[in-house]
Amino acid sequence: MSAGTTTTTTRDVEVSRIPSGEKITIPAETQVVITQALGGSFTVLVPSQAGLYRIEGQDADAIGQDQPAELAQPADGNLETAVWDQLKTCYDPEIPVNIVDLGLVYSLDLKTAEGGGSSVTVQMTLTAPGCGMGPIIASEARQKVLSLDGVTDANVELVWDPPWSPERISEEGRQKLGMV
Repeated sequence: MSAGTTTTTTRDVEVSRIPSGEKITIPAETQVVITQALGGSFTVLVPSQAGLYRIEGQDADAIGQDQPAELAQPADGNLETAVWDQLKTCYDPEIPVNIVDLGLVYSLDLKTAEGGGSSVTVQMTLTAPGCGMGPIIASEARQKVLSLDGVTDANVELVWDPPWSPERISEEGRQKLGMV
């Protein structure tokens, strides 16, 4: 599947409107254009509604796609590296660069949890404070971190200080965006 693929929904599917995050249902037999398939979710353009929407991976069948495979657990046992790797699978649905390379993740803290395992706290921001997708992106990051062996608790906090700016984008992110 490549960006720009046009398909028709095979069933009703709940989606998140971009950028508001509002949940709506796209009915079966609706034509959509897949504009991005990254990190286990899909961004689609719905020409009949002139808007962009995010479809979660578990609903991939609704657009004729396979559900993305679960991410592998870390082979080397380094939990901090594994958490960063998981965060690199989270994408803003409008930008084809992961949240780490966009410079949205400000901090990552691992602590031994009471009763064993690790508690992870992530502080991140968004490219724009009013983005309704923020809670959705933060929830996705939390769920992906929680999927790691050894993580018993995860908290992803949206913060606004310091404000995000394009200077925070990594070299790899800049290359993907054609900024170099």
